[in-house]
Amino acid sequence: MNEAKVKREHLVSPHDLPLHCPPQGSSLWNMHPKVFLPIEEQGQATCPYCGAHYVLDVSDHA
Repeated sequence: MNEAKVKREHLVSPHDLPLHCPPQGSSLWNMHPKVFLPIEEQGQATCPYCGAHYVLDVSDHA
């Protein structure tokens, strides 16, 4: 039986760079190998392990 993947989108601040998934503070049961995601050029990235989608919030200039 195939289970539908839950689509998750995360807004990321430039202060969070370099971006990696899973993010710090994730539960141990939800972990996969840490992978760094190149989000700077296109403003978005998707984790190849869990499918989490990250969007760079460029409105955060502080």
